[in-house]
Amino acid sequence: MKKNEAVRLKDKEKTKAILIKIGLYTFLGIWALIVLFPFYWMLLTSLKSYGAYNSEMIPKLYTLAPTIENYLEAFSAVPLGSYLTNTVIFTVITTALMLFISIPAAFAFARMNFRGKDILFTLFLALMMIPNELVIITNYVTVTELGMRNSFAGLILPSVMSVFYIYLLKENFAQIPDQLYYAARVDGTSDFKYLMRVVLPISRPTIITVAILKVIECWNSYIWPSLVTDTKKYYLVSVGIQQIRESGFGRENIPAMMAAVVVVSLPLIILFLVFRNRIMEGVARGGTKG
Repeated sequence: MKKNEAVRLKDKEKTKAILIKIGLYTFLGIWALIVLFPFYWMLLTSLKSYGAYNSEMIPKLYTLAPTIENYLEAFSAVPLGSYLTNTVIFTVITTALMLFISIPAAFAFARMNFRGKDILFTLFLALMMIPNELVIITNYVTVTELGMRNSFAGLILPSVMSVFYIYLLKENFAQIPDQLYYAARVDGTSDFKYLMRVVLPISRPTIITVAILKVIECWNSYIWPSLVTDTKKYYLVSVGIQQIRESGFGRENIPAMMAAVVVVSLPLIILFLVFRNRIMEGVARGGTKG
């Protein structure tokens, strides 16, 4: 009798676990559809012809006659290829300089001992409390006075410093066991060699995550590029697409506008898909000790 009750209790628990799992996957599936629908709509609209899109009284969730005319028109309406090239140059150089500055600074705060380190780091973190609008105004005045408007230097230099990324790297470097550092010092290894041969390989997932976050930040940057550039020669894709909308092209030809957005979004999507495992590993490491 007791055995039958134990079996029934076990079956109830198993059924409950299955129902919970079904409910969880159903919720996640619905949430995934909600998140992915804007991307689907963007791609679908870019494949509709101008006439088909404007003839739909009620928007359709499919098209029977996909076309690539909108992509050709997006590149012919504005110099989108030039804007993409400018954005790649801006993103690569800014990200490289950010890592070049942030990694040594984070290592100094995490491992090296010097007088006033904690106070200096606290003051450093206090910079995050300054409103971004105030920083933009100050940077704009400085860049203008130095004559660096409408140049890559004016675009890049104010964007290479990031207190948040230095803090993130510093916390990650601090998780590396002290024994490794002391053993390296006993062997006569300099701080620079220890950083290059021990810290960077161990912290590679976090560094890759920081780099990808910076790439996304640069790629989507709009306010600063729109302030310091007023010639098409130095426009980024964010400013270029805004130029399309303001010229009337975006309002009159939505499918071509969506085609331009697809082209701009595709590199970031590919970047995430290629490095998704590294990103997850870096995030997971950030929550562990040792």
